[in-house]
Amino acid sequence: MNAIISASALEGDLTGPTPPVVLDVRWQLGGPHLGGAYEEAHLPGAVFVDLDSELAGPAGPAGRHPLPDVEGFGSVMRAAGVSVDRDVVVYDGGQGWAAARAWWLLRWTGHPSVRVLDGGLAHWTGPLESGRPSPAPGDFVPAPGAVPLLDADGAAELARSGLLLDARAGERYRGEVEPIDPVGGHIPGAVSAPTTENVVEGGRLRPAGELTDRFAALGADGASRVGVYCGSGVSGAHQVLALAVAGIPAALYIGSWSEWSADTSRPVAKGAEPQ
Repeated sequence: MNAIISASALEGDLTGPTPPVVLDVRWQLGGPHLGGAYEEAHLPGAVFVDLDSELAGPAGPAGRHPLPDVEGFGSVMRAAGVSVDRDVVVYDGGQGWAAARAWWLLRWTGHPSVRVLDGGLAHWTGPLESGRPSPAPGDFVPAPGAVPLLDADGAAELARSGLLLDARAGERYRGEVEPIDPVGGHIPGAVSAPTTENVVEGGRLRPAGELTDRFAALGADGASRVGVYCGSGVSGAHQVLALAVAGIPAALYIGSWSEWSADTSRPVAKGAEPQ
């Protein structure tokens, strides 16, 4: 199953005999809650899922967007109509980060068929609806561990023995600025790989071949294990999505820099080089 779907393909699927469950995951870092925008206009049948409260647990020592309670996540997904034998498509406003977070969580908890709408709502030209739908409850029961997950120690080890990609902006990796977390810099050994470079103008992912070439240049040689982190496990999920499109499996360090930098015992590297 492909990790992404085009707007035209999704429009066709929604009018087919077995339409997918559609989740609207619009979210803006530090911005207003977008539930109101969802109620005004969303894809037909789409159910709104809140990233901060439903796709993450409370912020704390484990990071700004730690894993949600698994049982609670399952309840949210079932209420949205998610079933194990029905395709799921997730979308956001266009950046793709929040949709990728939902995609990753569903994959990690064992759903076999989840795709991200490439380019998000910004590329949708089909009909829209208002209000809130009332889907029939689904039967999805999360089974965590279906895709690899890193903790802080695992990320540190992978930076030494494999390839750990830092999906944040280059200036944050280098430690020149840090607008959110207490310390700037990166995990020693991690390679700078801003997730913004995985997309073309307009927010769609680059073609698979271009992504394969990009990650190969960064050290993804097909033999080394690959991991990703970001600020709090959101844009990093988008990097894992891009790697999946390129045919490269990757683990996500969910706590990411927000967890790493909160622990003063963890080493911090600065500058353009991994070490």
